[in-house]
Formats: sequence, structure tokens, C-alpha cells
Amino acid sequence: MDSSNNSSRVSCWKKHEASIRMLFVLLFGQLISFITAIMSFSSSFLAKLGVDAPLTQSFFTYLSLAFVYGAIMLYRRKRLLVPWYYYLILAFADLHGTYLVNKAYQFSSITTVSLLGGSGIVWIIILTWIFLGTRYSLWQYIGAAICFLGLGLIFLSDAMEADGGGSNPILGDLLVVAGTLFYAVATVSEEFFVKNKDLVELISMLGVFGLLVSACEIAIVERKSLESIHWSTDIILGFVGYTLTSFLYYTLVPFLLKLSGAALCNLSILTCNMWAVVIRIFFYHRQVDWLYYLCFALTVAGLIIYSISEKPVPSPVNQNQNQNGDYQVLDGENSGSRDNASVA
Repeated sequence: MDSSNNSSRVSCWKKHEASIRMLFVLLFGQLISFITAIMSFSSSFLAKLGVDAPLTQSFFTYLSLAFVYGAIMLYRRKRLLVPWYYYLILAFADLHGTYLVNKAYQFSSITTVSLLGGSGIVWIIILTWIFLGTRYSLWQYIGAAICFLGLGLIFLSDAMEADGGGSNPILGDLLVVAGTLFYAVATVSEEFFVKNKDLVELISMLGVFGLLVSACEIAIVERKSLESIHWSTDIILGFVGYTLTSFLYYTLVPFLLKLSGAALCNLSILTCNMWAVVIRIFFYHRQVDWLYYLCFALTVAGLIIYSISEKPVPSPVNQNQNQNGDYQVLDGENSGSRDNASVA
């Protein structure tokens, strides 16, 4: 009898612990969603001021990441667990995802860009299925399809809207969709790295190589745009706001990827659309087309269907890899300092 009661208590505790963990993941996802909405507002605010410098926005973000997390890497004095060229590819994909999405604010509204940003879930499901071996249930596919259907209504809304919500809303929509593909490549790669390698190394190397790539591209394609900017307090505050929020975004997202995965991370960020609508109504004093509400309702419905369905089967890649990884000790470093400096 005692053995049966103990087994029942353990089972109840495990269920309770799982529920608390899921609640924490969902709330943590909403925190990132709120930060994402502020990032979108900052980019839209700069676009309204006539600033067309998306690469420069990313440059300051990567600079802050390289400065903070690069210093941690130098203090730890560890060799890289992942070859540097993988981080170069990751930085290239992340930079151009950010560039295309930020560029879209020049042509479309903050609400449109935020809502269409959720289409990345389709790319993520495809990429995780192919490269990470993740398998999803039929209901998860149906939920994602409903989300994508709701997002597709944005194209119809922009085509019908008189002012288009921007100078060229259809072009803006296409830029966002292309940007989400780059984002998906970066996010899926980050999921693999944080679950199998080292989180601090990922963020620091993303900052370093993102800084190098963005600096090269600024010199080629964005120099004239920077020279034409008439700097003011509002513009400086816009850059500062974007840099701070994007730094928090890049710091927190890897933790969410480690706790859940790229798909759930992307679905959680879909709720930033609600904040985008609030900003558009109260800050820009603009009316929102009824199709936006229908789009949001379909997106939420798809998210609920995806969440209540069974969890995806764990990736065989993750099962066979050591999540913490082993560092190589540099010359002059003993094993004791190695163990103390290792960070999971």
C-alpha cells in the first residue's frame, strides 16, 4: 500500500512539475514576444523618421553582443567547439533575415510586418524535419497551416487598403516572407548549437561574425544612406531602443530554444502581433482593417491547436550528442580551472 501511494505521489509530482515547466516556457515566450514588439516599433519609428539603415541597426546589435559575450569568451580562454565558418554562415543568415524585415518597414506598416513575420513557422517546420529529424503530429501540421492561412489574409488586406499601410505594401510583404526564411535557417541552427554545444559561444560568435559581415555590407550598400541621415535626438533614441531590445532578444532566445525548440519559440513570438496592433492604434492613431482581426483570430486558433496536440518526437541528433560538449584546454590551463570555467 505504501509503495502504491509513493508511486502515485511521484506521478502527481511529475505531472505538476511538467505543468509548471510548460507555464514557465509559455510566459518566457511571451516576454520575448513583448521584446520583439518593441524591436518592431523601434524599426518602424526609425523608418517614419526617414532613416533607411537596417544594416546599421544590426551592426550596433552585433557590436553589443560581441563586446559583452566576447569578453566572457576571452575570460574563459576556451577553444571553439564549432568551426568558425559555421558561425559565419549563421551570422550571414541572421543578418539578412534582420535586414529584409527591417527594410520592409520602409514599404509597409508595423502591423503587417509583425503579422507576416509569423510565417517563419512554416520554414522552421520544414527545416527541423529535414535537418534535425523532428517529427510533428498531423494536428500540429493543421495548426501551423491555419496560422499560415491567417497570415495570408494580410496580402489581401494590403491590396484592398487605400493607403496600403506604406509606400509599397506588397513589396514589403515579400521582403518579410524572404526575411523569415533566413530567420528560420538561423533559428534552427541556433537550436542545434544550444542543445548540443555551448550557449555563450553561440551568442558571442554570432556577435563577432555578424559585426564583421554587417560592417562589410554597410561600406558597400548603405554608406550613402548613412551620409543622408540628419541626426536628431529622436533618431539616436530610436537606434538606442532597437539596440537594447535586440540585445535582450538575442540573449533570451537561445534559452527558450534550449527549453523548447524553434517551432514553439516561433509560435510564441506570434503574439507580438497583438502588441503591434496596440502600438498602431494608440501611437500612430491609425485604424486597423477588419482583416487584421480575422488574421489574428486564425493565428491564435492555429497556435492553440498546435499547442494541445502531441509533442514532436525528440530529434535523434539531440539524443546522440553530448549537450554540454567538451572544451579543449589551452596551454597553461589546468584541468581544475577548466571545470570551474565550463558553462552548460
